[in-house]
Amino acid sequence: MSKLVPPHGGRLNPLLVEGEERAEQMESAKSMPHVRLSSRETSDLIMMAIGAFSPLAGFMSEDDYTGVVQDMRLADGTLWPIPITLSVTKEEADSFPIDSEIALIDDESDELMGSMKTEEVFTYDKRAEARQVYKTEDEAHPGVAKVYDQQDILLSGPVRVFSEGPYPKIFGEHYARPATTRAIFEEKGWATIAAFQTRNPIHRSHEYCTKIALEVCDGIFIHPLVGKLKADDIPAETRMKCYEVLLKNYYPEDRVVLKVYPMEMRYGGPREAILHAIFRQNYGCSHLIVGRDHAGVGNYYGPFDAQTIFDDIDDEDLHLKPLKIDWTFWCYKCDGMASMKTCPHSKDDRVLISGTKLREMLANGQVPPKEFSRPEVVQILMDYYKKLG
Repeated sequence: MSKLVPPHGGRLNPLLVEGEERAEQMESAKSMPHVRLSSRETSDLIMMAIGAFSPLAGFMSEDDYTGVVQDMRLADGTLWPIPITLSVTKEEADSFPIDSEIALIDDESDELMGSMKTEEVFTYDKRAEARQVYKTEDEAHPGVAKVYDQQDILLSGPVRVFSEGPYPKIFGEHYARPATTRAIFEEKGWATIAAFQTRNPIHRSHEYCTKIALEVCDGIFIHPLVGKLKADDIPAETRMKCYEVLLKNYYPEDRVVLKVYPMEMRYGGPREAILHAIFRQNYGCSHLIVGRDHAGVGNYYGPFDAQTIFDDIDDEDLHLKPLKIDWTFWCYKCDGMASMKTCPHSKDDRVLISGTKLREMLANGQVPPKEFSRPEVVQILMDYYKKLG
């Protein structure tokens, strides 16, 4: 019997069609009317394809959408914090009869990604979604901007997915479905696994958080996002080099697994932290490291809002648990990494570390000190910024 936490909703629900069935369905889909997917819709479709968004079976119905926006619940009561939707124009919606089949095309690559049976067509309030989900209606928030850019009508229905996009080819063995990581964890005999969410290179504060988790869990799952980010974020190719050199030199090889996932970042703060927890549970993790400003952007959320949101989640709603870690920093008097809970010294003795500050230093041609990041990582990042000019 498995020692791992169960998938969210009880079982993995991958929606990827493979083999002969895939070829047949792709041929059939070529004659269907089609909808072009935004980059976020494509990434959500791939997350459903691989079972990461279990138990979802497709883009959300009106009842599911309303429940998620208002109460973080699907219509059947299952915990879910952020809408997973497909938007179309009114003209498109009028052209798709209910119960018709449509093809789903990635707008950037023109690839046929899958098909959907249209079950519902409904309108929605973008500002209400922004206010409830992102806690702001400010279009300067990148997640809110994406909502405002959507079309005015939502289509819902079950999907069949034909492709995982470019990710398996680009990332090779570092790309993994939930079923794969569960098998890896089973083979290692792990029962407790802490996931570390990141969209940045791992700096000293991140490293400290993951090593706290290694003290109390069987293993660590370093799980960087490789879907679309903000324009000023460091690209995945560079970040992967940073992760690999750091793990090689500073982590025990047999207690760390590094894999990537294809979701697009929403910068949704507390609600996105819950989404990160749900799909890490699907990947087999028992814990999620939640530090300062998890999944945040700008000053839209308090530094620990993404921790406190878990206080209102019942055990039966989410098997994965947060590992809440306080503000961490380098302390000169402690002569090492510390946190607000462990360090008695003043702010004048501390070097506060953040991905934003690290990027600013590198962009300005400054060499970050050893207290910020390991020298091997700094060298990779400096080479990247030099190429940018």
